Amino acid sequence: MMRCVMKGIVISAPSSGNGKTLFTMGLLKVLKDMNFSVFPCKVGPDYIDTGFLGRAAGVTAQNLDPFLQGKDYKKLLEKNNDFCVIEGVMGFFDGISNTFINSTFHIAREFGLNSVLVYTPKGEMFSAAVKIKGMVDFSRGVIKGVVLNRVSLTAYKLLKEAIEKYAGVKVLGYIEEDKGLAVNSRHLGLIQNTEIEGFNEILDRMAYRIKESVDVKELLGLFEEMDLPGEGFSLPLKTNRKAAVAFDKAFSFYYRENINILSNLFDVTFFSPMKDKRLPDCDFLYIGGGYPEVFKEELSENRSMLRSIREFAEGGGYIFAECGGLMYLTRKIDGFEMTGVFDGESRMTDRLQNFGYGKARVLEDCLIGPKGFQFNVHEFHKSVSNINKKSCLLIKRVRDEGENPCGYQYKNTFGMYPHVSFLGSFKILESILNKMGRG
Repeated sequence: MMRCVMKGIVISAPSSGNGKTLFTMGLLKVLKDMNFSVFPCKVGPDYIDTGFLGRAAGVTAQNLDPFLQGKDYKKLLEKNNDFCVIEGVMGFFDGISNTFINSTFHIAREFGLNSVLVYTPKGEMFSAAVKIKGMVDFSRGVIKGVVLNRVSLTAYKLLKEAIEKYAGVKVLGYIEEDKGLAVNSRHLGLIQNTEIEGFNEILDRMAYRIKESVDVKELLGLFEEMDLPGEGFSLPLKTNRKAAVAFDKAFSFYYRENINILSNLFDVTFFSPMKDKRLPDCDFLYIGGGYPEVFKEELSENRSMLRSIREFAEGGGYIFAECGGLMYLTRKIDGFEMTGVFDGESRMTDRLQNFGYGKARVLEDCLIGPKGFQFNVHEFHKSVSNINKKSCLLIKRVRDEGENPCGYQYKNTFGMYPHVSFLGSFKILESILNKMGRG
């Protein structure tokens, strides 16, 4: 198997909230300023962080998730770059079902990469050295460096000495506490990068901090040639069909491979449900996730678009919708009028309804597959949609093995809360194409 010349590194942390996303963004900017080409990646199913990383790098970021994408997930990386920077998910060893399977650690080993740990001390000093030592030892040498975050120069010098002496790992530098680097949050995580005023200023500020107080040369020395297959993944053959993809501030949660696969299958047009007046000419409509509840007023006020999508569905047009897309297809979101394709209403709640990975099983023949068809999914939402139709799917949650019904069909429209990767679940598109006809 051929090896690739692109070099990579994994940016990890002991837990969420240590600042690894901002650090990864800053590192991407530093590398770009050095005239290197970079390819940003994010471990796991998160959409928000990939948006941040992609904007920092100037290219669309790639999720890396073997559970959703299947065994060919390593083929998704674009090799014609100098460096690949992979941001981890949650804690370094946090994987599926309280194991390290599908964790950042798992991905680092799969690609044969070193990891740099971003560590924010929280009410501790020497204890940080002990905790880091435990992580370094358990990683069996994968963690090769540490960057201390939100610390003063005085604290950094004391911590660096203890960590290097007792944990046996190099401390590459530090990021000083800086209120100018704060990013607000929302119920599904960070707010979208497009909603942040002064994004470029924050990015420049973090890059400056890294250049000033992190040993960039030594960090670059930790990048390793990546263990990648010689061939990329095979794209499906082009059809004569047209597809429309909803994309704006309300709908922006799409896996990179899904858009690439659709773009190879169809002539794809992107449109804004918030601003455009009518649905583009298409045979297939894809409405992904996002924050329709945040922009419900703007969506509701665009009556001509609501009517256009409703008429498309009534006329037998093919629609596939996930999460926020499902909400948009109901009659209302929190009392604001939506398309009304599905007879039901959506509302926000004060807690997560379903969270994490799951295995979906089709209960009866439907648009996305025959009865008994199974595929892997991910859910993360604080809303409920009460739809007056029988569920087409049963989702078995991986974390607690509980089950919940989901998935609804009306004519040739299918909507569900879970997200899927078309790489790992291409049979969904095959089923839709078989019913649609390739044209």
